[in-house]
Amino acid sequence: MRAIEARAYGPPEVLELVDLPKPVPKSNQVLIKIHAATVTAGDCEMRRFDFPAFMWLPLRLALGLTKPRQKIFGQEFAGEVESVGAQVTAFKIGDKVFGNTGFGFGAWAEYKAVSAKGAIALSPANASFEEAACIPTGGQNALHFLRRANITPGQKILIYGSSGSIGTFAVQIAKHFGAHVTAVCTPLSTGLVKSLGADVAIDHTVEDFTKNGERYDVIFDTIGKSPYPRSKQSLTPNGVYLQANPKLAHMMGAVWTGITRKQKVVVAMAGETTRDLDTLREMFEAGTITSVIDRTYPLEQMADAHRYVEKGTKNGHLVISTNGRPAG
Repeated sequence: MRAIEARAYGPPEVLELVDLPKPVPKSNQVLIKIHAATVTAGDCEMRRFDFPAFMWLPLRLALGLTKPRQKIFGQEFAGEVESVGAQVTAFKIGDKVFGNTGFGFGAWAEYKAVSAKGAIALSPANASFEEAACIPTGGQNALHFLRRANITPGQKILIYGSSGSIGTFAVQIAKHFGAHVTAVCTPLSTGLVKSLGADVAIDHTVEDFTKNGERYDVIFDTIGKSPYPRSKQSLTPNGVYLQANPKLAHMMGAVWTGITRKQKVVVAMAGETTRDLDTLREMFEAGTITSVIDRTYPLEQMADAHRYVEKGTKNGHLVISTNGRPAG
């Protein structure tokens, strides 16, 4: 099978197309023929090993000191079940599935063996492989954080980074929960986020939302770039600040804010569960959410895909097709 390996931590040039044996599933695993995967900003951080200093040593020990221990990165996937282990009853050959490999990685390949009890579920019936591959990471994180905020109809929520992988789903799910949504994004993305349901779109290059006098019940920073101290000043007295890409200051602030104020800071990342994937499948099939695909690259153009993501201008998701579809 073809796969993309990272020879070392570093620039996109460390990514190499290789030929490897097809995995053989264990008795509790299913073998997935992967049709589509994604490249996220988090994947690029992993490739560069670009993490805060306090996370450097534990992550190096976990992932590989001098080079990646698991050379095939990639977490989100969609594909078909090619074979099943002897103990597997939940899936059968030919099932169309989507899921997340977590820190097991391995989605940037034509095949991946995964646990049948892992974060894997039947794909939405009305989704293409490319659309389904976009859902697991962004969708689960958006759902997780918005649930933690206990949003009720009519509440005002501001979503910072609303045109990204998490943000595009967050806008749609927040509207589904009945919130009034203000979306902060790049100037080229204001039309997109409004088409997804945002009531107000703010171009962050023109307006600083912390200075407009508005107060929000929830502020959801999906990318870790909102001005943290000023953002809390834009919350209502009982407001909730959600941080999907927390820095050390956010983690310390979460504890301090919980002690000194009625406001709440949530930094805990989403778990990867089949239950949430099932919920997201139902939402997609009902038309509550849709996947936003910026570009699709074939597997062999993985380095170009990383360069595009690192420009910081993508809307929604960048998809990798193992069927050789060109960028578009």
